[in-house]
Amino acid sequence: MSTTERPRILVVGGGYVGLYAARRILKKMRYGEATVTVVDPRSYMTYQPFLPEAAAGSISPRHVVVPLRRVLPQAEVLTGRVTSIDQDRKVASVSPLVGKAYEVPFDYLVVALGAVSRTFPVPGLAEQGIGMKGVEEAIGLRNHVLEQLDKADSTTDEDVRRKALTFVFVGGGFAGAETIGEVEDLARDAAKYYPSIERADMRFLLVDVADKILPEVGHKLGEWGLEHLRKRGIEVHLQTSLKSCVDGHVVLSNGVTADSHTIVWTAGVKPHPALAHYGLPLGPRGHVDTTPTLQVAGTDCIWSAGDNAQVPDLAARAAGVENAWCPPNAQHALRQAKVLGDNVIAGLRGFPQKEYKHASMGAVAGLGLRKGVAMIKLGPLTLRFRGRIGWYLHRGYHGMAVPTWNRKIRVFADWTLGLFLKREVVSLGAIEHPREEFYEAAAPVTAAAEAGTRQESRTAAKAG
Repeated sequence: MSTTERPRILVVGGGYVGLYAARRILKKMRYGEATVTVVDPRSYMTYQPFLPEAAAGSISPRHVVVPLRRVLPQAEVLTGRVTSIDQDRKVASVSPLVGKAYEVPFDYLVVALGAVSRTFPVPGLAEQGIGMKGVEEAIGLRNHVLEQLDKADSTTDEDVRRKALTFVFVGGGFAGAETIGEVEDLARDAAKYYPSIERADMRFLLVDVADKILPEVGHKLGEWGLEHLRKRGIEVHLQTSLKSCVDGHVVLSNGVTADSHTIVWTAGVKPHPALAHYGLPLGPRGHVDTTPTLQVAGTDCIWSAGDNAQVPDLAARAAGVENAWCPPNAQHALRQAKVLGDNVIAGLRGFPQKEYKHASMGAVAGLGLRKGVAMIKLGPLTLRFRGRIGWYLHRGYHGMAVPTWNRKIRVFADWTLGLFLKREVVSLGAIEHPREEFYEAAAPVTAAAEAGTRQESRTAAKAG
């Protein structure tokens, strides 16, 4: 904790907006002008567009995260959660990983908590579902899918095999379509090493309540993506919702049922629920209400951007779209973070604020190895690409967008090695419980266990 009398700029959240805003502030700030403090429960930022590739093994999971302390060496990085904010006293209550909560004073505040998975009260979802918001979930999904192949290959019980080889994905946006495309590729490659498993034995289902997938890339590319997935043997159920998944028994609203150990939930996001305790003005969907300058409405020392903010889309409104808001994607988050950082410095020095305005440049999506779509906007001209070219554009854009040259080089190195080396299909499921085997070996034998062992010995002796 800093003990200086310098003004403190408190950044709540170390995700995409928090990281880039803090970097921008530190870059523009004079020496000793202020103290920048970043608070996040994780000590790293996750580049979420790469999570599907991390789940498929195309990128090392360590290369999709950026350590905050390395990237922000001039800032204070506190590992904890901001549980509440007192705007009158200008203090934030921080709950650390261990120990008692404490207060951190601030003069300027940046709220960049991001979003969490949007869920519904579906019976069994909390117990059976797997999200795709963090690198931990991507690693867990990869290990889980490969474990299902191990299970299916090791049994002759057809019901067990069928449940292990059925994979259900809910949500047809970027996260859902990209994840099912990458995981299907992974499972198809891995099946080559299992004599008793073929691709025809697997069942992949993609479910979405909308009437199309990948709406972000437009109707034509969305239609192509839909047909592409279906040609790969993926069942796509549109205008359909998940009704129940108790004990892995999946029931869809269209009457389709399936038994599955793998239910991946990517049906959208919602603003972080902690925002409700910050006393900030919120929009109808829980987003922080901001002005075009990214200042929180009604304040002059609090800014917000990214997935947790309701930012007016001035470019869309200028084109005639009423009540347009910036979509929650990396393209806007990066640019908002830079404008936000500049405005914090301007507020610190008493200068006017700058409005955020950016016209969408398009969207890209990967659907597995060497398969993707891309929509590029060049002024009034819209270019559409699919297949291998779309995949190259997807990788090129995100490869350059991932923060720091350290991570860019590592990601491109992973991709380059992938051109010459086969995909790794090793499951490290035991990594989720690394002490289990040691505990079994080192745990003291209880009297009850000893008694049970003696009883078994006596029974065996009598039977003999």
